[in-house]
Amino acid sequence: MEFAKQLREEGKSIYAAAMTAARLRFRAILMTAFSFILGVIPLVIASGAGARSRVSLGTAVFGGMLASSVIGIFFIPFLYYVIQSLVDRKKNGAPTS
Repeated sequence: MEFAKQLREEGKSIYAAAMTAARLRFRAILMTAFSFILGVIPLVIASGAGARSRVSLGTAVFGGMLASSVIGIFFIPFLYYVIQSLVDRKKNGAPTS
């Protein structure tokens, strides 16, 4: 969310900064995540000697990368918006409910 912080310092609203930053980083996040996820597919479908340990490791890494990708794409911009709104509200002296 460094991009959002820079945009916010330039005077954009919290929502506009979060959405612009999310759009800018979307492709990079997806490319990195998908390349890593596709790289662990051989572990997920392993067979032969020691396959159980490879499959369990591959499944954990595969699921973890899927979860972190979803979190990075959807939840991080939302959390930035919520937390930055609270910080701005507190700075401006408005009462929080």
